[in-house]
Amino acid sequence: MNQDQLNQTLWDAANSSRGTVDPAQYKDYALVILFFKYLSDKVKAERESLEQRYPDNLERVEHKLKLGRFYVPDGVYFDDIYAMHEQDDIGERINKALHNIEEANRDKLEGIFSLDFNSESILGKLEQRNKMLRDLIRDFNSLDLRSVSEDILGNAYMYMISKFASSAGKKAGEFFTPSKISQLVAKLAQPQPGDKICDMACGSGGLLLLAGEEVRKQGSEDYALYGQEAVGATYHLCRMNMYLHKMDRAQIEWGDTINNPLLVENDQLMQFDRVVANPPFSLAKWGAETAENDRYKRFLRGVPPQNKGDYAFILHMVETLKPKTGRGVIIVPHGVLFRGAAEGRIRRQLLQENLIDAVIGLPAGLFQTTGIPVAILVIDRSREKGGERESDTNVLFIEASKEFRSGKAQSHLDNQHIDKIYNTFAERSQLDKFSRNVP
Repeated sequence: MNQDQLNQTLWDAANSSRGTVDPAQYKDYALVILFFKYLSDKVKAERESLEQRYPDNLERVEHKLKLGRFYVPDGVYFDDIYAMHEQDDIGERINKALHNIEEANRDKLEGIFSLDFNSESILGKLEQRNKMLRDLIRDFNSLDLRSVSEDILGNAYMYMISKFASSAGKKAGEFFTPSKISQLVAKLAQPQPGDKICDMACGSGGLLLLAGEEVRKQGSEDYALYGQEAVGATYHLCRMNMYLHKMDRAQIEWGDTINNPLLVENDQLMQFDRVVANPPFSLAKWGAETAENDRYKRFLRGVPPQNKGDYAFILHMVETLKPKTGRGVIIVPHGVLFRGAAEGRIRRQLLQENLIDAVIGLPAGLFQTTGIPVAILVIDRSREKGGERESDTNVLFIEASKEFRSGKAQSHLDNQHIDKIYNTFAERSQLDKFSRNVP
């Protein structure tokens, strides 16, 4: 199958089985079943190859399988679940199979299958639940993923997440940033070979993977990915996404980035060459009451208001960028640019420290979660005192609110819009009614 065929086949298989389950929750089950099918098919192909090499030595086959990337014990392959999918306790059988796979791959997969496939509260009563699971198993059973490359399968996984986001509507912002916006943010970050790249609110990991892809476009695999995500189900989707893209070494943590940052070393926040993020807009109850005593001293420039956490994420980004070299790109609501009081004081401080490199206004309606226009802030610590760009004291403003293609439910960025915005940023060019360098 080519990419488009696999995308459509997987989406048809997943979506046709949904029934009455909320799409924002159903996606978690469908994507776990896809990951289960992927693991089973890949290990099955490896087993078949080893059995041909060592036809009379099954112990050696088993030993080599256990040394492989993943291991699936006998009796819990996808084929085994398919063989018993008409049983009334199919949900419980899936739970046990996934638990056994976790146990056999504890160093990588511990906790990744946290869903309950026997949940009445989410999947409905027995008859309804079993129908959905049986349809899902039958549809995925017809796929053979043994020879599908990780690149193609990983792209298909991202395609499915984007399709689920469209059907999940307002709830999509918990797990998905539209891919074209992510592409623009990744390009603006300009990651280089050898970089440590972080997304502090990584969702299902698409933006983080695209930032890594910018390094791969330069012919290098030398980069490291780090992320933290607050929502448990989304964190597990992100881990699966990393494995499907063969990013096994990515360090993804589960927790609240502002109140409990987990990307730390030697009791200090880890520092990164590049940070990209689309954090929740104007998050209420983000932790203002404890910010003054923050052990990592992220709020020395001021404490953001209790009901708007935008600057909490911006200040966290600043402190996790490497001094004098790090660059961060963050999506924010427009209020970040003009609200007063504490936010105004923080904004003034960031400008006085010469950390704001560019402000890019995007069109309204780009997100499923909100119709408001948003902006991108580019923060560059190479502009601070002692950095390579210390003498660059202009802020580049790009007014890109008309750079979009209209769609039925939302607006879209196309490649031509991304290229125009990025090229203007990279060249710091001034275009009439589009961009200006402001002292």
